[in-house]
Amino acid sequence: MLAWSDLTGRRLPGGGPLAALAARVTPAGARVLLAGPHDPELVDRLAHADVTCLLRSWPDGSALAEDRPVRVVVGGPGGLPADETFDVVIVAAGLDAVESVEGTPVGWDGLLHRLAAVLAPGGTLLLRLDNPVGLTRMVDTAPWYAGRDDADWAVGGALDAGRPANLEQARERLAGAGLRPGGCFAAYPEPAAPTALVDVGALAGRPGSGLLDAVLHGACAPGRADRPVLQDPARLAVDALHAGLGAALAPGWLVLAHRPAPAASAVGDPPNPAGTAPGAAPPAPAGPGGLPVLWVQTGPPGIGVVEVTAAADGWRWRVPGPVAAATDAPFATRAAAWRDPAVLTGAVPQGRLLRTVLLDACLRRDLAALRRLLRGYAAWLDAHADDAGRLTGATALASLDNVVLADGGACTARDVTGAAPAFAVLDPSWRASDPWPVDVTLARGLWRFAAALATGGYAHPWSSTLDVAGLTVVLAGTAGRDLDRATVTAAVDAEVAVTAALRGLDNADRVALADELRAVEPTAPPTGLDSHQQLREAWLRQKAELTRVTALLRWTEELLTSRERALRRAEATINLLSGSLSYRVGRLAITPARLAKRGARAAKRRAKDALAPRRDEQEQQ
Repeated sequence: MLAWSDLTGRRLPGGGPLAALAARVTPAGARVLLAGPHDPELVDRLAHADVTCLLRSWPDGSALAEDRPVRVVVGGPGGLPADETFDVVIVAAGLDAVESVEGTPVGWDGLLHRLAAVLAPGGTLLLRLDNPVGLTRMVDTAPWYAGRDDADWAVGGALDAGRPANLEQARERLAGAGLRPGGCFAAYPEPAAPTALVDVGALAGRPGSGLLDAVLHGACAPGRADRPVLQDPARLAVDALHAGLGAALAPGWLVLAHRPAPAASAVGDPPNPAGTAPGAAPPAPAGPGGLPVLWVQTGPPGIGVVEVTAAADGWRWRVPGPVAAATDAPFATRAAAWRDPAVLTGAVPQGRLLRTVLLDACLRRDLAALRRLLRGYAAWLDAHADDAGRLTGATALASLDNVVLADGGACTARDVTGAAPAFAVLDPSWRASDPWPVDVTLARGLWRFAAALATGGYAHPWSSTLDVAGLTVVLAGTAGRDLDRATVTAAVDAEVAVTAALRGLDNADRVALADELRAVEPTAPPTGLDSHQQLREAWLRQKAELTRVTALLRWTEELLTSRERALRRAEATINLLSGSLSYRVGRLAITPARLAKRGARAAKRRAKDALAPRRDEQEQQ
């Protein structure tokens, strides 16, 4: 394709967690085939292997060959050498991006069989599949079947019987191509550029995990802020997780498959092809298939990928060596928060996310559970404060979406035994640069929750006329604390500083963020989200508020009208009485009495003045 480029208007796969997964399944010195367009970062991560890039675009191949010392083959699947095999085949762009119009179309199954044929015995295939009924298509404003761009010469979906529509069908197609399906990871929030890869077994086995709740919400919350959506993808992802559909409704999947080796054909599981690149960290305790159960990338660009592995005692944090080496000094930039990946070495706290439990209690109007949980949260913060009442480190940033109800305490809002809930910080790597007062940390966490309640349209037990600051004060009262609006304002300023540090914002973006957060109102949609559903809910709240204000104005107008009428009647009565004969006679009778009273007062004052010197003389004697 001499005049075609896959780089125009597309996000190439290959960075972040996807690059970490590809590097993990690629042994040192292995022959790797990158089929389709990929991000150059992925080529750099595979520097310990012999990489061949298969492209269908001549301009893309020429540019890649000039920038990277790799072998490039241009021509689509027809350009593959018939007598060459590869240890690892990576198709992170999907099979659709491999097929070229220069030649006879072979279809999805034909491409799969062609790539499986060049996979060496014992080799590994990493294949990306887009979910035709995933969250991406469910929240898109444009229907999936309406694509008319140049790249959409063939629009695939659930109606296309020539390609798999779910994971079970994908495994059947892989088995039909002579491959043995292995592990599978759900990709969030976009199949092409995921920031979180979660093992599908973990999604099905732990639907109430606070870690998965926070990861999916954090991955999907900022993922579509640049374009409108039908509804909030973060809320939908969390609901799918708790319903056990986190894998079924994932935007896409990354499937691993293996070609059985002749010597291992009778073995139940395929050999682990994962190798260790030169200079990389040693292998960690792994989950199913010898791989971590979670890869997640948070914070500003370049912060690195964090892994979660499965061990005998539960899930554990793990940070690869390159991430720890790239971490800046804590106070290099004087940001409000900084990250210390070195602390992510212990067990992941198990339990439900505190934000989710509180939302459930609000929807059920369970004031007893809200009071117990919020007071426990406030007491937990007090227990970690120093003698001056200040919090440091990760506890200072322990908002409701980074705290879990540990398994050792009451883990559900329905618990009425009175047991004190046990809390734990989920991700302790983010730390405050300076100590924070306990009230500011508490107010920040409650303000974030109040803003989500008010702008998200959630039903809650309190008055709908409260603004976000007022609702924060009410929540603090429920927690047994008396916070004023000045403390809430300081908490909002702290939220601006922390968010700027987490996102790596410059001064201009930080000022814009501050203006946006300070202007949050219950009648407005959530910040950073252009959702039709949320906009409609905000419109309904504005309509209700306008109805209330209109009724109040009508009542005030009726009250003023009635008072004005009464005043006019009183003035008419006074005018009528002032012109009558009895009023005039009474006034003539009262006038002498007023003059006499005035004269008596004057005589009394003169007498006091005359007797004052004599009184002073007597006192001196």
